[in-house]
Amino acid sequence: MSSKPLKQIHLAAHFPGVNNTTVWSDPAAGSHIDFDSFVHFARTAERAKFDFLFLAEGLRLREQGGEIYGLDVVGRPDTFTVLAALAAVTDRLGLTGTINSTFNEPYEVARQFASLDHLSEGRAAWNVVTSWDAFTGENFRRGGFLPREERYSRAREFLETANELFDSWNGSEVLADAATGTFLRDAGAGAFAHRGQHFDIEGHFNVPRSPQGRPVIFQAGDSDEGREFAASGADAIFSRYGTLEEGRSFYADVKRRLAKYGRTHDQLKILPAATFVLGDTDADAHEQAHEVRRLQVSGQTAIKYLEHVWNRDLSGYDPDGPLPDVDPETGENTIALGRASVRQFRDPLATAREWRELAEAKNLSIRELVIATTSRQTFVGSPATVAASIDALVQADAADGFILVPHITPGGLDVFADTVVPLLQERGVFRSEYEGPTLRDHLGISVPDVQREAVAP
Repeated sequence: MSSKPLKQIHLAAHFPGVNNTTVWSDPAAGSHIDFDSFVHFARTAERAKFDFLFLAEGLRLREQGGEIYGLDVVGRPDTFTVLAALAAVTDRLGLTGTINSTFNEPYEVARQFASLDHLSEGRAAWNVVTSWDAFTGENFRRGGFLPREERYSRAREFLETANELFDSWNGSEVLADAATGTFLRDAGAGAFAHRGQHFDIEGHFNVPRSPQGRPVIFQAGDSDEGREFAASGADAIFSRYGTLEEGRSFYADVKRRLAKYGRTHDQLKILPAATFVLGDTDADAHEQAHEVRRLQVSGQTAIKYLEHVWNRDLSGYDPDGPLPDVDPETGENTIALGRASVRQFRDPLATAREWRELAEAKNLSIRELVIATTSRQTFVGSPATVAASIDALVQADAADGFILVPHITPGGLDVFADTVVPLLQERGVFRSEYEGPTLRDHLGISVPDVQREAVAP
């Protein structure tokens, strides 16, 4: 009886903004704005044969207590600009960007991604996200208008409409003509007409069909709606479940949803975000990890984080002292604006009770509690230990691979590329060379067939 073939691991790299994942105070840390930092990071990922580089999105500076939150994101360049520039200095690495479906329009986003796919020769990917945050929306004409319950409705139609635009160029002859600069000979090429609840548009899409046909589609929602949205149309889903038990549960739940949309198990990749700390030995790595967490969570950061739950000013409390004896303010969170983490605490009173019990049981200060409850190191150990852990989780169907987030930018990925990747290659679970030029090749996802009726120009 033959054994089950080994799954091939997918690896990607996330270039984070300045936040409490990065240790930006470390002397080894570089700029999060200078293009050289993005180039170093991308070339390291490509040297290691990673599938793609991922950029998140920040549409407004976060605020806390009515002031700019200077301990976290202090600025972020435009996603498309950075990815387009990286396309010129890389050859195979996928280029993935988060673009919001709430504050943008299908035509402009489709045009930008189709252009990026052409510039990169088939390496573009779009992480489709939603927002109901009126605080962020104030920067846009749609500020505060979209009810929370409608965000996925708009996102679904947004993606459907964008796909119609991508697919509106469907003739190889027309694409060849466009590549040589010849004007359209097929008046129907690029024609589209969409009538729906959120979008009522028609015209001609002015970017010919790109190498991948459509960019690879990513999705990051964890709610039931988010999982269903991913199963219906995404090529990959980001996950926050990096442990065996939680990872297998999430993996099985999302994969089982594919059948109702006529999709197979392999047509959706599940990729949790993961941090890592490497050392010469496991003991050395764990000692380093402890120090990294203390650098990531300063006393000031711990107080600010606690305010997300308490929804009140806690600046008078000692981070090395006990938790506040007052209860959180319930209702709308008004102290921390633009923070996704605030939505994680849907029952702040229950969270406060749990944290008090934990702090009392382990005699933890505020800072120690925040470190304990926000532990970020997914993989800690020697290169051999980390390689074995990653392989075990993928083979156990807890993930299809991982999106790595180093705590030092831009050089923090180097040690992983130099020590862990060769061990995964020796195990026969990670590529030694790219097998194709496009991101779809890296992920093992085919170019979608174009099946559309002609649209009258």
